[in-house]
Amino acid sequence: MRKILLIGAGKSTSSLMNYLKEKSEIEDLHITIVDKNLDLARIIMGNHPRVLLQNIDIFNDEDRYKAIENVDIVISMLPARFHMQVARDAVKLGKHMVTASYISEELMTLDKEVKEKSLVFMNEIGLDPGIDHMSAMRVIDQIKSNDGKMILFESFTGGLVAPESDDNLWHYKFTWNPRNVVVAGQGGVAKFLHAGEYKYIPYHKLFRRTEFLNMDGYGHFEALPNRDSLKYQNIYGLEDVRTLYRGTIRRVGYSRAWNVFVQLGMTDDTYAMENSENLTKRDFVNAFLPYSPTDSVKLKLRQYLKIEQDDELWFKLLELDLFESKTKIGLKNATPAQLLQKILEDKWTLKPDDKDMIVMYHKFGYKQGKELKQIDSQLVVKGDDQIYTAMAKTVGLPVAIATIKILNGEIKTPGVQLPITAEVYEPILKELEDYGVVFNEKEVIFECYNPNFVAG
Repeated sequence: MRKILLIGAGKSTSSLMNYLKEKSEIEDLHITIVDKNLDLARIIMGNHPRVLLQNIDIFNDEDRYKAIENVDIVISMLPARFHMQVARDAVKLGKHMVTASYISEELMTLDKEVKEKSLVFMNEIGLDPGIDHMSAMRVIDQIKSNDGKMILFESFTGGLVAPESDDNLWHYKFTWNPRNVVVAGQGGVAKFLHAGEYKYIPYHKLFRRTEFLNMDGYGHFEALPNRDSLKYQNIYGLEDVRTLYRGTIRRVGYSRAWNVFVQLGMTDDTYAMENSENLTKRDFVNAFLPYSPTDSVKLKLRQYLKIEQDDELWFKLLELDLFESKTKIGLKNATPAQLLQKILEDKWTLKPDDKDMIVMYHKFGYKQGKELKQIDSQLVVKGDDQIYTAMAKTVGLPVAIATIKILNGEIKTPGVQLPITAEVYEPILKELEDYGVVFNEKEVIFECYNPNFVAG
């Protein structure tokens, strides 16, 4: 019997847990799940004989070490900042490890020891990062194998609400960690390459510099740049590309409205607001506006940001009840970002029967002989309900599949890595198709954003 330890059983793990449960007999697995809150795990796993649920403090060094000691492979679905504690134990005990998080510089310091012990530490194997890497590298490798030269690569991913559950003016609901949505884009400048020129967008301008795209059958979307697209030049082998851009997808109009919060300072997570537990929504908004003995908070906000009262952006703000003055938000020693998150969670949480939707869109521009060509690759995945979401499916299934394939020796190249080799992406993408994660690829007319563009 092969033993798997899953650390963390949050919202994005429902499909991961269900997959492991379904494979437990045929793959001869025993699954231990540890978390402080096992409510979701109990719903998914029930009283399955091959599953053990444990309430242990994973930050207790002794308890964590004992849990890892008794298994063959560890899946860490903890927040990324906690992976190192698990990783140090795993490498010391000679256990494989899988995460859906970005590889940190600290984690890379373990690479030599991981390789010496012939261990696989697979990271960035969720959605974004994860499916984006694998689907992109599959096409890039195909282009290169046919003597094509990559000159343009753009990649966009978004976690959205499905059209049939879209009932607010923002066309958005939380499908993953709300905190990550509120603080997205902070802590650095967005960097990318556009028609041979390096471009930089600071945070305070990020939400007003959007690209636009169309998804077949789903209409128009906008995309704002991710923090650092340039690091993927070497990772993807795209040293000669003229355009390299990775972005986050939202429905058109979302970014302009979100920019209101950025400009006011409501997304700041660096300080706590005084008396925050007694603030109403109106008080919270007013704290960021100039003083006026006569003007209402609504009027001050419109004048401060030059918003017309018939602007759809204004109706988006009204829909959030931002000027309600009777109910306290109720968070003590809270930062502006935490208060904003609480306000939005009250409005943007998925209802039990709501369906979310994952959209991903890649553009590959390349030169083959003397011809310029482009391939567009699109993915749309819808969730089933509030528990089995599209986000949980696209994050959790690649993690689960990779875990089994590492145990079975199908993925065996050792080291701290991400899924960019054919050994990893080919079998995982193939199996994902059985679960409705299918990319539609088509050749289109090459798009060039610069009339003086030179392919080289």
